[in-house]
Amino acid sequence: ASNFFFLENFMAVRQPSHAGSWYSDDRLELSQQLQQWLDGARKSTESPCRALIGPHAGYSYSGKTAASAYKHLDPSRVRRIFILGPSHHLYLKNCALSGAKTYSTPIGDLTLDTAVIGELKETNRFDTMTLSVDENEHSIEMHLPYIVQVMGSAQFTIVPIMVGSLSPESEALYGQLLAKYLDDPTNFFVISSDFCHWGTRFQYTYHEPSHGPIYKSIEALDKKGMAIIESQDAAAFTAYLKQFSNTICGRHPIGVLLNAINNTRTRFTVAFVDYAQSSQCMSKRDSSVSYASAVVTS
Repeated sequence: ASNFFFLENFMAVRQPSHAGSWYSDDRLELSQQLQQWLDGARKSTESPCRALIGPHAGYSYSGKTAASAYKHLDPSRVRRIFILGPSHHLYLKNCALSGAKTYSTPIGDLTLDTAVIGELKETNRFDTMTLSVDENEHSIEMHLPYIVQVMGSAQFTIVPIMVGSLSPESEALYGQLLAKYLDDPTNFFVISSDFCHWGTRFQYTYHEPSHGPIYKSIEALDKKGMAIIESQDAAAFTAYLKQFSNTICGRHPIGVLLNAINNTRTRFTVAFVDYAQSSQCMSKRDSSVSYASAVVTS
C-alpha cells in the first residue's frame, strides 16, 4: 500500500465534514427535509430492492432525486449496506476501505462492519483510507443521512468502499469479489454517482444539435447511458463511455455493480426512476450537472 494508506486509528470516528455546507448540520432540520423528500417520492415497484444508484451533490440540488431511490429501501430486510463511491480528490487505481469504526452524521451514527471489512482486506485487493482522505471525500458521505433516515431503528452495519480509476479488468475483478455479498438478500448496495457534468468548467461541451437545445442533448446522452445500465451490459457501458466521454463521476462504481450483477445467481432488474439537471443549459457559457436515481430489484 502507498503512503496515503496506513491505519491511522481503527477506533476512529469519521466526522460529517460536509454538514453545514452541502447539507444542514441541524438534526431536526435535516431529518424533516429528508422526510419531506421521501414523502413526496413515488414507489415504482413492490419487488424487493437490493441496490440503488443515487446522486451525491448538495441536497438543495439532488436531495429530491436521491429520495426517489431511497423510497425503495426496506429497513426490515436489510442488515448490511455497502456504499460504493468514486474518489474525487485522490487518484487511486484500486479500491480503498475505511479505517474508521464509526461514521457520524447530524441525525445519528453508523457502525462499520469490521468483520466484512476484514474479509475484504484479506483479498489483498484493497487499500485502507486515512481518516483525512475519508473525510475529504463527499461521494459516500452524501448518502449517509438518507441511510440513517430510512433505516430508522433497524440494526445494521455499513461497508464503505472508495472506488478508484479502475480499468475494465479491475471493475470485473471487484464485481466478482462483491457478487457473493450482492447475492445475499440481507445486504444492500448503494452506488454513488452524478451523471453528466456539462460546461467549460468541466471541460465537457458535447452537443448533438439534432436533439435541440443543449440541455436536451445532455438528457439524450445521459438516457442513452442509463438504458445501457438498465441492460446490465458492463462491456457496452465501457464502450459508451469511450465513445462519448460522458462525465459520469461514478462510472467505476457503476461498472463494479454491473460486473457484480453479472456474477450473481440472483436475477436482477435495473430501472431508473428519476432524472434531473441542476439547470437547463442553452449556451456554451452555461453549465449543469445531471442527477439520476435507479433501483435494482430481485
